[in-house]
Amino acid sequence: MILRISTLVIAVALFFCGPLMRTAHGQQAQTETQAVQVIGLVGLKENTKGRLTVVNGTLRFAFSKGNIEVSAVSIEDVVTGKDSQRVIGGTVGTVASLAAPYGTGSALPLFRKKVDTLTIQYRDADGGLHGAIFTMPRGQADSIKKELVAQGAHTSVPIVADLMKSLRDAREEKR
Repeated sequence: MILRISTLVIAVALFFCGPLMRTAHGQQAQTETQAVQVIGLVGLKENTKGRLTVVNGTLRFAFSKGNIEVSAVSIEDVVTGKDSQRVIGGTVGTVASLAAPYGTGSALPLFRKKVDTLTIQYRDADGGLHGAIFTMPRGQADSIKKELVAQGAHTSVPIVADLMKSLRDAREEKR
């Protein structure tokens, strides 16, 4: 008798909650943050302020005069400031900023500020290669990178959580 009552309660709960669960899975996560496009998007001035959004497989930069969208699958590389700090750290970073060609050394100090950076390398519809650098409040770039990679973008620097999981899996295999 108790088994039948608990089964009935579970069935009723699933009946009422079922439509809510389907709705939640049908919506795609969306990350939105204030950002500054430092350089790189075609047709935009340097240091343009706007909102950076990842939705439906697209990175969208909305600014006062319009939007620019980049498909996640066209992004060949997405790197955050934390990724760059692992690569361009300490003395090597200082020497590189002095020796970097064509004025690129001036962009390297961005990686040391109290903001997050997101750098993308992407192909346009004609196959042309482009790059863009965004700055945003601290703690935002990693979530945007994760969403872009989940929606088809590529990265040359693995996401830290995925890297740690890979290391744990490799250790377990050795045991």
